[in-house]
Amino acid sequence: MEESSKASIVNRLLALKRKSGKSYSQIAEETGLTNVYVGQLLRRQAQLKPDTAPKLLAALPDLPDDLLQEMMRPPLRSYDPHLIQDPTIYRLNEAVMQFGESIKEIINEDFGDGIMSAIDFYCSVDKIKGADGKERAVITFDGKYLPHTEQHLSSCPSCLFIGHHVGPQVEPAAESNPLNSLIYDTVKLTTLCC
Repeated sequence: MEESSKASIVNRLLALKRKSGKSYSQIAEETGLTNVYVGQLLRRQAQLKPDTAPKLLAALPDLPDDLLQEMMRPPLRSYDPHLIQDPTIYRLNEAVMQFGESIKEIINEDFGDGIMSAIDFYCSVDKIKGADGKERAVITFDGKYLPHTEQHLSSCPSCLFIGHHVGPQVEPAAESNPLNSLIYDTVKLTTLCC
């Protein structure tokens, strides 16, 4: 999808939200989604799933079928590099950069050598009152931990098919995995031919 087409669709979706008079959090309550995910849907940064479509349609009854169908297609996830000029987004970026090394070290200490997924990921924004009675923004990043993989050739099926091997080739026991014989034969053939 061209960027201009995406921008046009997003403008229509955001106009529908404004017309509804509902906030992201209100739509989130009605659909069972996080408020940030509702924003991602309306900005075509996430795909609307079939089970959620009726709930979104109930929350935004003026949503036309062509936009609903478009929202159910896998989106082109992208962002405008000029977004960083917005003070809110700049400050979020600054906060991650300032606290990033400490966050990384704590993830490594508590989980091991890995990262937090931004795909198996939940994000929400909440408003609370602080100890001083003033309003505070709470931004939650809730991502699955993904360990970095130690890259053993024996665990890499594509490496085996391509013909990489370390040390003597020993024919694997077929009973442990029916594919072992096929992989082994492919490796032997690749080694002989190449």
